[in-house]
Amino acid sequence: MTEITRVPLQPVAKGTLTKIWLGVIVAVLLGAGLAWAAVPKGFSIETLQEGTGPNPQEGDMVFVQYIGTFADSGEEFDRSQGSPLPIPGIFPDGAPFPVEEGASIEGFYMGLKQVQKGGKYKLYTPADLAYGDEPPAGAPIPPGADLVFEIEVMDIMSRETFDRNLMILQQQMQSQMGMPGGEAGAPVEAVPAE
Repeated sequence: MTEITRVPLQPVAKGTLTKIWLGVIVAVLLGAGLAWAAVPKGFSIETLQEGTGPNPQEGDMVFVQYIGTFADSGEEFDRSQGSPLPIPGIFPDGAPFPVEEGASIEGFYMGLKQVQKGGKYKLYTPADLAYGDEPPAGAPIPPGADLVFEIEVMDIMSRETFDRNLMILQQQMQSQMGMPGGEAGAPVEAVPAE
């Protein structure tokens, strides 16, 4: 036969169980609050360095250098490659983005409307203002991903100036190649960015 040794339990002091339960409730609420605080609530923009001048207007071109990361992990998924047209006096360095609805993801568009030349910003973009639950095929972005873009505004240019400078660049290239549409040796003056 097996013997069982009994250990007498000490009585619990009055109010101790209440304190234990209150501690458990506080721990659960604190954990839930921390988890809630880590979830992006909507679009926001953080100014890392002030810029100067006016904000871009609808239709303007904003030249930026940017790094895109996932909000939850900080892992980089995209980085600007610089301007395909960095020509002093014609086009500044940076990737050109038109300030037009539908030209980029909604959160990026919203952020571009709030920047200034020379400024550095962080755009916190929730999934519903990024790629949502259906990112483009082949994109390194999972469904429902919240994104962060760190951008530096190299310049802001009106659409008219951008189009005119693009036409000047095309004429210069045609002139250098001896193609029709450009007069070899004809001086062309670009309009500087505003």
